[in-house]
This record gives sequence, structure tokens and C-alpha cells, in this order.
Amino acid sequence: MTKNKYLFPFIALTSLFFLWGFLTVLVDSLIPRIKELFTLNYFQAGLVQFAFFMAYFLLSIPSGFILSKTGYKKGIILGLLTMALGCFLFYPAAAYRAFSLFLLAYFILAGGMTILQVAANPFVAVLGSKEGASSRLNLAQAFNSLGTAIAPAIGASFLLSDTVKTTEEISLLSEIEKITYYINEASAVQTPFIFLSLSVVVLAVLFAFVKLPTLIQSASNNGYVQLLKNKVLMMGAFGILLYVGAEVAIGSYLVNYFIDMDMHTIIQSTPWMNNIAINILNTDLASLDKRAIVGAFVTFYWSGAMIGRFIGSYLTKVYAPNKILSYFAICAILLLITSMNTVGLISMWSILAVGLFNSIMFPTIFTLSIQDIQGLKPQASGILCTMIVGGAIIPPLYGFLTDLSGFKTAMILLLVCYGYIYYFAKSTSKNLV
Repeated sequence: MTKNKYLFPFIALTSLFFLWGFLTVLVDSLIPRIKELFTLNYFQAGLVQFAFFMAYFLLSIPSGFILSKTGYKKGIILGLLTMALGCFLFYPAAAYRAFSLFLLAYFILAGGMTILQVAANPFVAVLGSKEGASSRLNLAQAFNSLGTAIAPAIGASFLLSDTVKTTEEISLLSEIEKITYYINEASAVQTPFIFLSLSVVVLAVLFAFVKLPTLIQSASNNGYVQLLKNKVLMMGAFGILLYVGAEVAIGSYLVNYFIDMDMHTIIQSTPWMNNIAINILNTDLASLDKRAIVGAFVTFYWSGAMIGRFIGSYLTKVYAPNKILSYFAICAILLLITSMNTVGLISMWSILAVGLFNSIMFPTIFTLSIQDIQGLKPQASGILCTMIVGGAIIPPLYGFLTDLSGFKTAMILLLVCYGYIYYFAKSTSKNLV
């Protein structure tokens, strides 16, 4: 797929796609733990995702400016070191139990990822023949999905495996027991993120020795006013915001949603479900916290996105992309309605299956939005990437609605998100080349 001289750079760049996919979803595993540790409601817990995805909104366009000054290779190293700093800050945040410092760590971590998002995609495209650019990008994105698929299992094993006490249980402990408990809580967060911090630093050092092709660094900063008048682009940008927000909202609250339905009890009392959980977590469930038991099944949500990406890449070659997008949006809506109106395993598996139909939404909305834009594609891409901020807006709003009326009623917000994506897909049919 790539020339031999570009094989190692391609592998190195693909590792970046895996890395930011993995860390993005690993954040979700911390939310149930942080919620109890800091006595947060669901809206406050959603602020974790707000801090994480707000970085994309604030830093996407500045990242392009930084890269134009430093060059893409130095930009990648800067992005990795920024991510390492974000991971390292989890250590003092956990030690001092400072929620504001947790939010700062998330923001810095996402800031590093934003720089990588801007830098890595153009490099993957040029590492080989022009004809194979799409294939290389699809492969790299598949590894991003692989990262999101395995992160829940890792999070369940290392971040949610021990018992997390509720606020009421903590209040019954003696002062010495509280101190011991908080030290153990801090360690459960500190150890994996210090390891991740060191791993990212090593990756940054490796990139210092990777030979990457020289790209044209200059790009026009004009044309944004013209693009803001492009109806399809603006509709697509709003579609990206709603898609990312809906996907992240579901992934962020799955553990709490399943616990709310008492799924951990159902899993343990259902032999085949019990076996699945044991195989994922590689340990007996009796010794695990309920969050770890249900958290293991979040893997299927993100795995569905990975499988769907391979399937969708074929379908969008055979059929009109906007038609496939509309069908996938309808399926997501039907699955959400099913989960809203059922309980137990049907409700659980129907919402997990939404991940399968999330798979093609981002790249398909992206390409439909810029299909008629020629010279201003870089600026258009910047606008669309900025709309990843949906991950900072929809999850807290979903959490707020959950606090008011419960998980199932709050899913009406998600139905609106996927309903708009269906509308966007139908509205772009006349614009297809």
C-alpha cells in the first residue's frame, strides 16, 4: 500500500490514530469513578467531556497556524508532548482530589490530540501513491476504531475493577479508613496515566527520528466568509456537531445507564452474558465492582463502529454515500427507540448496536460537506473539525436531561441528533456529483 521507504512512517502515523482513539474512549471509563469520588451529578460528570472536546473548538484553527510555523513533524512531536503533559497531570489531580485539575488535564490532553488530528491526516494521504490515499486513510481510521474498541475493556480492568464506594458509604468510614480509601482511589487513576504519559513521550522521541515527506506549509487564511455562506458546508458542520455529541453522549453514559437498569445483576444471572464478561475481563465477576461488569460490554459499542467502518467503506463505493448515511441514521433511530421502550438485555444490546451505525457518519458527512468546494478545502476542513466540539455540548445536556427525567426520556435528545443527520443525508442528494 505504501512504498517501502514510507512503510515505517506510515506505521508510526497509524499509531497516532490508534492512540487518540484509545485515549478518547478511556476518558469515558473515568467518568463513573470521578462521579462518586467528587460527589457529582450527571450534569457535572458531563463537564469532563465538555473540557475534553472544547479543546477541539478552541484549538483546531490555531493548531493549523502552529503547524504552519513549526512544520508538521515538529507539530506532531509538540502534540505528543502536550498529550504526555495532560496524562501526567492526572497524578496530582488524583492525589489532591482536585476536580478542576482533572478538567485541566483533560483539556491539555485533548489539545495535544487536536494538533495531531490536523497534522496526521495530510501525512497519511501523501505516504504513497495518490490512488491509494483513500485506502491508507481508511486503514488508519480503522486503527483509530481499534483503539476505541479495546479502551473500554482496558478501562474496566484497570480503572473500574475495584469497588468504588458511594458518597454514603464513604461517610460511614473512620478518618483513617477515608484516608486509606482516597489513597487507593488516587493510585487506581495515577498508575495507568503515568504509564500512558511515559509511553507517549517515548513515541515523541521516536518521531524525532522518523523521516517524513515535506509538505507545502503555506495555506491561504482567506475565504472563511465565503465558506460561511455555503449552505451544504454549514449544514454538514452542524451535522458533525450533532453526530460527535450523540456518539460521545451514548459512550459516556453507558455504564451509568446499564447500572440504572440493574444490568450487572442480569449479566451475572445470565450464563452466556456472564461468560462474555469473564472472557473480556479475564477474571471472576464476584470480585469486581458492578461498574467493571457492565463497563466490559461498552467494548461492543466501539467495536461496532470499527466493524461498521469496514462494511461502510465498501457500501459507499457501491451505493450513493448520502443514501447509506440516511439508512444508517434510520437504523440508529430505530435502535434508540427500542432501547427507550424496553428493559433488560434487549434494551442493552439495542443501544450497543447504535455503534455499528455510527461508523460511517463522520467521514461521510465530512465528504458530502466539501464535495463542491475546490480551492478552499483546507479552510472547510478546519471548520468541520472545529465542530467536534459537539462532544463538549451534547453529553452535559444529555446528563442534565437525565438528572431531570431519567436516561430513557433523555434519549429524545439523541433522536433529534440522528434525525437531523437523516435530514442532511436526504438534502444532499441533489448535490452529489
